[in-house]
Amino acid sequence: MKRSDTKFILPKKQVLEILNSVLNNYRILEVNKDRVMTYNSLYYDTSQNDFYQWHHNGKINRIKVRIRNYVESKIHFLEIKRKNGKGITHKSRIPIDGFEENLSKKSNAFIQEITHGNYKLSPSLENEFNRITLVSTFHKERATIDFNLNFRNNLKNKVYDELAIIEIKQEGINRNSPIYKELKERHILPNSISKYCLGIISLYEDIKYNSFKGKLLQIQKLTA
Repeated sequence: MKRSDTKFILPKKQVLEILNSVLNNYRILEVNKDRVMTYNSLYYDTSQNDFYQWHHNGKINRIKVRIRNYVESKIHFLEIKRKNGKGITHKSRIPIDGFEENLSKKSNAFIQEITHGNYKLSPSLENEFNRITLVSTFHKERATIDFNLNFRNNLKNKVYDELAIIEIKQEGINRNSPIYKELKERHILPNSISKYCLGIISLYEDIKYNSFKGKLLQIQKLTA
């Protein structure tokens, strides 16, 4: 999977109005008569949280590793997301039996094959959220709307129940797409935010997060 992603953050209470404004241009993904899906993910990082630190420090080529449970579909995938300096996201994945507290030989081999690195990884956090997926009827475009974000590790739990994150996934950035234009008209501007990084700074008190302080304050204002 190769795509350009554009993210937006907004109060969850605005989601219904936006959906009603754009639905003539999109279909809604439905699985077993469910249109609101549940995603549960276990993220992995090094003991020094290198994947998080790369994002925080603005490293051009970044990696995220997770096992994601698509709850309604009853499937798990080991997923690796790589982002380059051109803003292009490559996602590679393989089906897997379930969450792994200790990554198996097969999983480690896949990670090494895709990342060309030999990382010693362990679980860093778990998250869960609900998602509505829109598929454009006119363009090669999908838009996901994530809400009810819940982050947890062995020590702490953090819920963002008034926040929504919209992500527009396109082959190339198309600012004329209906949902992009609708967000712009509402003065909701693109905002590069990572759910993984938000989870890390919400759960780990001793982590450096200077680069994300502005976004965290913005989220606090939106959800107050």
